[in-house]
Amino acid sequence: MKWDTLEEEPCSLARTVAVIGDRWTLLILRECFLRVRRFEAFQSSLQITRHLLSERLKKLVRFGILRRVPYSETPKRYEYILTQKGLELYPIIMAMVHWGDTHMGDERGRPLLHEHKSCGKLFDPVMVCSECGEVLHAKQVHVHAGPGRKEASLETT
Repeated sequence: MKWDTLEEEPCSLARTVAVIGDRWTLLILRECFLRVRRFEAFQSSLQITRHLLSERLKKLVRFGILRRVPYSETPKRYEYILTQKGLELYPIIMAMVHWGDTHMGDERGRPLLHEHKSCGKLFDPVMVCSECGEVLHAKQVHVHAGPGRKEASLETT
């Protein structure tokens, strides 16, 4: 696989990595889910160069993850808002946050706590089967070739 052509690979993970697979893009997405919207706010929070931030935001807009919405005419300024496609990245971001909380934390504890608005409880994100609702673990999943795969066979885990 070549980095420049990942988005063309017959692999959903490779195509996703082509869009969100660098550290700055993931941190920009974190900020979006924390309701940061404006260029200056991203730059201030992340301490990223204007050039890098501009490039990453353009890419996220190009792939339909963010949309640019003007908030000022003079000078022309934009907010970056998550689209539905972008909002659907939330489970990925939360899974990474949970992994970081579990494996990369220190004695101070979690830097952020997440509260479910409906029940008011703090929670840990979990992945469940869409069919039966049971919590999923890697060793309990079998992988099969799908219609979008080039090769007809795939070894299962």
